[in-house]
Amino acid sequence: MGNAFGMLLIFGVLLTASSLIVQEPLLYWLGADETTFPYAKQYFSVYLFGIITVMISLGMNPFVNAQGSSNYGMMTVAIGAIVNIILDPILIFGLKMGVKGAALATVIAQTISALWVLLFLTRKNALVQLQIHKMRLQGRLVGKIAALGASGFMLSFTNSLVQRLYNTQLRELGGTMYVSVMTIINSVRDIVFAGVNGLTSGASPVVAYNYGAKKYERVRETIRFVTIGSLIYCVIVWAVIQWKPEFFIRIFNSDPEMIPIGTHCFHVYFACIFAMGLQLTGQMVSMALGRAKTAMFFSLLRKVILVAPLIFILPRVFNLGVDGVLMAEPISNVVGGLACYLTMYFSVYRGVLRKLEDRSPDLPG
Repeated sequence: MGNAFGMLLIFGVLLTASSLIVQEPLLYWLGADETTFPYAKQYFSVYLFGIITVMISLGMNPFVNAQGSSNYGMMTVAIGAIVNIILDPILIFGLKMGVKGAALATVIAQTISALWVLLFLTRKNALVQLQIHKMRLQGRLVGKIAALGASGFMLSFTNSLVQRLYNTQLRELGGTMYVSVMTIINSVRDIVFAGVNGLTSGASPVVAYNYGAKKYERVRETIRFVTIGSLIYCVIVWAVIQWKPEFFIRIFNSDPEMIPIGTHCFHVYFACIFAMGLQLTGQMVSMALGRAKTAMFFSLLRKVILVAPLIFILPRVFNLGVDGVLMAEPISNVVGGLACYLTMYFSVYRGVLRKLEDRSPDLPG
């Protein structure tokens, strides 16, 4: 925990400094244009100074959950969200700060969340207390933390990279309206995936603990539960989005011209979202059992190996235009999701666990 906190501080400082230096080319590279750049820069220039607190609140909250205080960990997220919601109208409209006010509200909210986490981890009755002398980096621990975290990092990094490709292709083939629709799609995707991410995140320590305790049947039970739960959740989300996509669109934009375009884009982009339950379950098991290379590979497979090339191939080779760009996502959901889950199923669920169980006749009760 001490090494993780030290790494977060170091990377937070480096990320803040480097982003300040390259913020203009970075924003243009991520899809800003002459119209949106002034607003993006206003937001980004303020948000940069909250990077460290964002990293602390997100990076250290798992150590709260790991000590059995999931309610306290949930409050970390809730406090940040509530403070942000309260401050947004005050700073944006009340103090007339506009985009800068939105960024400042986020920074303040995340700072409060970070302090909330540190209050728990530094208190005397914490099971594992955060201590300064434990923050001295050790090569072995840093390497292990980095290896297991690489999958999550690559997933986030490739999401950002692919988002940039989406914006570029959609602007070229359809115009700025489609870029706006994609922004809404990303927001909706993040919201709906929060549920299944919560399920897999909660199951990860259960899988890891029971695997270490040689209770392999409980590991399999957890995998079965998460698989069924993730699939049911994703199918429900898929059905709702396919049925009423305009409901989600109007939350962000009520422009009459955007509704028909956005509805079609939602239908195509989220056509196979149900397969993401398999992907996230498979990756959760790999990470919980310390199979970092496997988790890393499947993070790269879906976004880098499948989505990125398809964004360019489908519109041009098959003349699908904007639809081809959007179809890259459902294709990768099915191919990547099945590949990830089936690999986990045959190598771990029916392979490793069965062999280990056969070798351990006297398992703990």
